[in-house]
Amino acid sequence: MGDPNPIPSPNAETSTSTSTTPSSSATAVLPPPPPPRPHLSLVQPSHKKKHKPIKVFRVFRSVFRSFPIITPACRFPYFPSGFPDGNRISSSSRVTGTIFGCRRGRVTLSLQEDPKCLPMLVVELPVATNVLQKEIRGGMVRIALECEKRAEKDKTKLMEEPVWTMYFNGKNSGYGLKREAEEEDLSVMEVLRPVSMGAGVLPGKTGVEGPDDELAYMRAHFERVVGSKDSETLYMLSPNGDSGPELSIFFVRI
Repeated sequence: MGDPNPIPSPNAETSTSTSTTPSSSATAVLPPPPPPRPHLSLVQPSHKKKHKPIKVFRVFRSVFRSFPIITPACRFPYFPSGFPDGNRISSSSRVTGTIFGCRRGRVTLSLQEDPKCLPMLVVELPVATNVLQKEIRGGMVRIALECEKRAEKDKTKLMEEPVWTMYFNGKNSGYGLKREAEEEDLSVMEVLRPVSMGAGVLPGKTGVEGPDDELAYMRAHFERVVGSKDSETLYMLSPNGDSGPELSIFFVRI
């Protein structure tokens, strides 16, 4: 006759404890889902064509962002008359320009046909936002973005150049980089959609409190003057024609 109270084997204990594990993990609290992306109501500009980003420039951008920001120390009150075809204006138009970025981060320039359109040009500039703000408050600011001329058969448009050497009030500040508009850029443009002109700050997204986390912006109308296929200039227009801060941005192939 067998033992009426058999001793359970170690394997049976292991099997029992293992079978209870899934029920304990099933009660674990899952993290909340990420917030939904904001709906974008921006529309395509009239002449915008979609371009797929080239991988080599994405790699260059990651290296470019690791460079230190050089703070310019001199002022450049005017540009020489040696820019190519500077006296032959072929066309001009008005565009919306937005300069924005975290106070101690690199500043971004975005150009739109109007505030309701997607950006037609986004350039990341090698200067800190707070430095640019200080210079603009001081008065005249000149930014020159230069690149090398291409062969005559090359049909690359001036505003499609991927890399620029930037001169900020006459001082070489590093490299500016054209890139596709990212999610953060589009979010800023969507928030500023009702704003035609103005300046202010937006809350940051890094979770770090303080003024350095705020995203500062300045939006204005710019007169876009096309001198030739190798030179264009953006002149910031002050509201009501008053003598406000002066900002000019030159794009030139030399």
